[in-house]
Amino acid sequence: MPNPIFRGLRTGALLTLLLPLASSSSLTDWAARTPAAPSTPAARPLQGAKPDPAVIAQFGLYNSATLQNLIDAKGKQMTAISDRPGDYGFTVVDSPVINAFATPDGHVYFTRGIMAYFNDEAQFAGVLGHELGHITAQHGKKQQTRSTIAGIGMILGSVLAPRVMQSVGGVAQQVVGLGMLKYGRDDENESDALGVKYSTKIGYDASHMADFFQTLSRTEAQSGSSIPTFLSTHPNSADRYTRVKGLAAQAKQAAGGRALAVNRNQYLKAIEGLNYGEDPRQGFVEGGVFYHPDLKFRFPIPSGWKSQNSPQQFQMAEPNGKALLVFLGAGNGTLDAAAQSLAKSIGLQSAQAQKTTINGFPAMVIEGDQAASDQQSTPAHVLAQLIQDGQTVYAFVGLAAASSFGTYAPQFQRAAQGYARLTDASKLNRQPEHIRIKAAASNTTLASALAANGIPSKRYEEMAILNGMKTTDQLPKGTLFKVAGK
Repeated sequence: MPNPIFRGLRTGALLTLLLPLASSSSLTDWAARTPAAPSTPAARPLQGAKPDPAVIAQFGLYNSATLQNLIDAKGKQMTAISDRPGDYGFTVVDSPVINAFATPDGHVYFTRGIMAYFNDEAQFAGVLGHELGHITAQHGKKQQTRSTIAGIGMILGSVLAPRVMQSVGGVAQQVVGLGMLKYGRDDENESDALGVKYSTKIGYDASHMADFFQTLSRTEAQSGSSIPTFLSTHPNSADRYTRVKGLAAQAKQAAGGRALAVNRNQYLKAIEGLNYGEDPRQGFVEGGVFYHPDLKFRFPIPSGWKSQNSPQQFQMAEPNGKALLVFLGAGNGTLDAAAQSLAKSIGLQSAQAQKTTINGFPAMVIEGDQAASDQQSTPAHVLAQLIQDGQTVYAFVGLAAASSFGTYAPQFQRAAQGYARLTDASKLNRQPEHIRIKAAASNTTLASALAANGIPSKRYEEMAILNGMKTTDQLPKGTLFKVAGK
């Protein structure tokens, strides 16, 4: 997939990123949900079959016709038998985060990360039905608008302190806020039931949806981190597995003995070659430095700061939430034009601009205050450092409360001053891992099968979770299983 990060991004795109700093008008409360009878005609979705441009800008599309055809076909089947048919859409996005989410406008998104962890079509269909259930039950109308939801999958919202969430909070809420679309237990229970109902109706064994919840719990436990996954936006509960298993058993009985599909091998063959984990071609962090092989640049990250990469920008946050630094494309024009557009987009007041050079590159530095979004919030002080690299202008935009800006300005400056062309072949040639589907050569255990395929022992548990198995599970000869590698 061509790398979308910063490519063709005009400074006007900063309006999406930073405008909430100057205005909160983009955040609109949805009316409280009024439950409707299943027979109630559905209003046509606002966005529906087309993916939201803001979501695609945040994640990028995942370029797999096979997976897109799968989610389209099953989504259309489910829509037809759902309680609230509509012109809904379904899209696979290019994020390694294990997540799926539905926007109130009628669109369901699955990340490539979650696609990697499904082990059969029944698991996939159960989660698809769950997400469609959030739409048909109108759960999203309790939440924020599409502009807020565009930030799903990012990590910085969880580390930004409330004070900075208010002062530089538009960035956190719109771009890096994950926790904006959380459902309560009642909504989750309802969507679980709808997931069972819809997936059973189109012919799948819904008990496998419960099995997938166990896989998700294992990924959370193994990571030992707060990086958002499906369970961050879909709160888990100790009895969820048992409850969904029970619902699936009831649905199977109601199906009158009709054979329900699992389609394990079909699904595994469909994800052969799927990108696994972070794609280093789109940028990666190593040793406190952000490298971008495709765009051939590098720069240091402030020590100890949290970071998150996306197709649109690279974001860094002070661990206590007191400052934010965003690196992004600022267009292909002149420095003067980029600086003017940037200052206007951010809404800077009394900004001071100065031409200079940064590490040998023509540059422009802008500093100024941003208007408070309301009487309660603290205005952010901004340092924007624009660098002309060939035909492209990049910008480091640092934000902090005025009272603490002096503490963080040197870190903003060091990041920009460390910007350089990337020439290290070991970084330039870094490639992503992919899912590979293997067959057990004989009756064996998963651990032995992994060893036979060159997987190091330190990754056995990771691969076991990926397969929804234990390392000691027996694999009959010919059993398909997943490994990850280059």
